[in-house]
Order: sequence, then C-alpha cells, then structure tokens
Amino acid sequence: MGQVVGRDDLLLVTLDTLRFDVAVELAEAGRLPNLAAHLPGGRWEERHAPGSFTYASHQAMFAGFLPTPAAPGPHPRLFAARFEGSESTAVGTYVFDAPDLVSGLADAGYRTVCIGGVGFFNKRGALGSVLPGMFQESHWEPEFGVASPTSFEAQVARAERVVAELPAGQRLFLFVNVPSLHQPNWFHLPGATREAGDSRATHAAALEYVDRHIGRLFAAASSRRRCFTIVCSDHGTAYGDDGWTGHRLGHESVWTVPYAHFFLEPGAP
Repeated sequence: MGQVVGRDDLLLVTLDTLRFDVAVELAEAGRLPNLAAHLPGGRWEERHAPGSFTYASHQAMFAGFLPTPAAPGPHPRLFAARFEGSESTAVGTYVFDAPDLVSGLADAGYRTVCIGGVGFFNKRGALGSVLPGMFQESHWEPEFGVASPTSFEAQVARAERVVAELPAGQRLFLFVNVPSLHQPNWFHLPGATREAGDSRATHAAALEYVDRHIGRLFAAASSRRRCFTIVCSDHGTAYGDDGWTGHRLGHESVWTVPYAHFFLEPGAP
C-alpha cells in the first residue's frame, strides 16, 4: 500500500448491514453481475467485522482496522497508524502518523470526501457529525438516507459531481456509506409491504438494487486514474436467526461480513 497511496485514487464503500451469506448466495446465482465482475475470482471473501454496529465498526475501520479474514492470523493490515508493538503492521502496510486513516490520507495530499447514508453520517446532531467530521468534505441529505428507496442512486449522482469538480492532479479518497441494505429495505422487493416489514428476501433485493447502480460509482471513481477500491460490509444483521433480530449483538449473522479489494483501471466498465 505504500506504493498505492500517493499514486492512485482510493475508494471505500461500506454496504451497511450486508450479511455475508446473502452476498455470497446472490453472487453465486449470478444476481450481482456488476459487483461480481470485480470481485477477485468472482467471490466475496469471508471476514469478521471490527464492530457489531455502524458507529463502532466505522471508528475501527477509519483507524485502519478493516474487517479481519475469517481464519487464524496474524493478518497484515493495509493501513495502520504508527503504533509500537502492532503485530498486524507489515512491510506492505501503509503507516500513517495521525489518529485516523482519513487524516493520514489528508496529510499525504488526498482530498477526503464522505458521502454518508445511515444516521451516523447525517450531521443532524453531535453524534451524527463525528464520523463525517473526519473528512475535509462531507455530504448528506434526506435523499441519501435509509428511508429513501432511491438512496444509492442519489449518492452516486453526488459522487459523480464530486469527482467532476476535482482538479485533475488532485488525489481523492472517496468514502461512501450505502444505506440501502439497512432497515427499512422492504420497498426494494416488488410486492412487499410496510406491514410485513423487512426480511432476508428484501435484504437481498436491496443488494440487487445496489448492484444495478454501482457501475456508475466505479466508473466515476476511476475516471481520472487507477483507483484502489475496497467494498465491504461493516456488520451484518439478524432476521430471526436463532431467535435473534437486528444487530449490535454477538450473532454470526452480525459478525460475519463480505469483503473485497481490487483495482479499478481508468476507462474499465
């Protein structure tokens, strides 16, 4: 990553609340053509989330603690703050002298931009301002939020505008928190109703919705130069699994998340 940072643009997409099993099933069934085209080997990597809900998980990821491979380690990290005794900082790790990755990349000359989704990014109060406040530029509006059936389309349009307005030589770290998988998501499945509520099926339909539009985001992010891209979930959620519902709890459906990183080449579909 020491060779990537400073040379390429960077994109981090968190598919908020996406379950690993649903992501894998849809990719294997050919229902995620745009995402699967970029996943290494067409497959999601199984990882463990650094937190069981959005705020905790993003605080960890912005400190360099991305989801951890679901296998015995140690696992070298892509990014790490300079910290004596860190066992996951390796030769290929990009080490920054800042309390968080966002500030570290700003120090390295990147324009840092957040396009928020769920309430922890809405800037409507003190708590919802902490995470977006790490960035030099942050965007949120109701059309980006969890209650909007077209949230991701609106976020992508904003990302396209952000990229288009940047000077050609300015490196970019773009972060997008996608709220579409988070409840409520029933409106993404034709025939579903508010009264019936969310389900594993509506969760899957929300992921298909994201897949239909993510190609535009990838095209914008790589329109100026090669872009190193991370797409992952921050945590999963339970839909009655073993009697559990929701997240901020210690069930496998919450802790196990899909992850991928890859390069987007300029002009690639």
